Amino acid sequence: MGALREFVADILEREGAAVDPIEPEGLEVLAPEPLRAAFGWPEFARLGFGATMPAGATPIGLEGDWLDRFGTLLGERGRFAERQLAVGQTYASQFPAPSDPERLLERALDLPNGVWRLRDAKPAWTRCFLLAFRYTATSDEKREGLVWLGLNLGTGAVLGGDFLMRLRALLAGDPEWHKPEAEAGRVAEATWDAAKLAAKVKPIVDQQVRNELTSFIVAMRRRLDRDRTRIHEYHDDLRRAAQVKLGSISAATGEKAESDRKRETMRIAAIEREYAAKLDDLRHNYALRVTVDWMQGLTLFAPVHRYDVRIKRRKGERMVSIDWHPALRMIEPPPCDWGPGLGRTRLICDDQLHLTDPDGQAPCPSCSKAWCRACHPVACPRCGRAVASAG
Repeated sequence: MGALREFVADILEREGAAVDPIEPEGLEVLAPEPLRAAFGWPEFARLGFGATMPAGATPIGLEGDWLDRFGTLLGERGRFAERQLAVGQTYASQFPAPSDPERLLERALDLPNGVWRLRDAKPAWTRCFLLAFRYTATSDEKREGLVWLGLNLGTGAVLGGDFLMRLRALLAGDPEWHKPEAEAGRVAEATWDAAKLAAKVKPIVDQQVRNELTSFIVAMRRRLDRDRTRIHEYHDDLRRAAQVKLGSISAATGEKAESDRKRETMRIAAIEREYAAKLDDLRHNYALRVTVDWMQGLTLFAPVHRYDVRIKRRKGERMVSIDWHPALRMIEPPPCDWGPGLGRTRLICDDQLHLTDPDGQAPCPSCSKAWCRACHPVACPRCGRAVASAG
């Protein structure tokens, strides 16, 4: 709980409280009036953050609504920031570039239906955008978590996987916050409007959330199948017993026999209604509701070595840029006009020379025509079958 205690202490100090750490895993807080009103604390309060707490301490943990209550104090502060990545020197021109850029690009870019040629290599500054999203999945149980996404606004590359993990670790390990210099902001001038950013981010975040929830959904479906089987077996036994009894008196005559047949028929109908109601209850109880909210954003100005690459397909060609990041000693994935864009394989479309993930040029499941989802993001141009956009 050390990190949580430090987080709470920092927030309370920013709100004007006097905070003193005590052991085991606690804080003594002299709270001003706004904090006392917000949390219902006395002027002098003790907070505990571990399994063993100071005497008289109020337990603070990740459970319950404590994070939301502290988040209310923060408001919009800390949700967006700008930072410059410092790697020993100030400017990208002072970082040594890889000695064999073409070999480096061969490991980063795979074009099965086209060719590429390196046209230029130069030091540069780029503007990266790191975004954090919080997802909440609610069914019969609840699951929460964070997903991160990175974008290089200068090249259009999606920064994810090991690249993003190492970049976040690098930022977390540098205690000094470097404000962007004017030169970096001037050179790394590429920005995206809100519509373009949303169109790129939404499908990728949706896919990341689906991946994060895979095990949760599998477990939920297992519980649903178990409960559905149990309910079916119970009501099926009741219905079968009623049908057996109804069958045994089907040939009987007389007023009593007719009354018994009517009673058993009504019982079967009641069992079927109850069974349908129980299934409706299950559907409501296990209905999956997922919400995704943006939490934080960071604009990161980073020195890079930029490679301008000419992409060729038949008689067409276009230029794209791919950055090598000296801070990580890694090259980013190539840009992608459709799909998550986290891998190295790209296909080039014939019409607009879009670079897409392999699925972006796949045949239509209905008419078998191969077509570019970046050119026609809504439906197949031949048969009109609708498809979901992947960004």
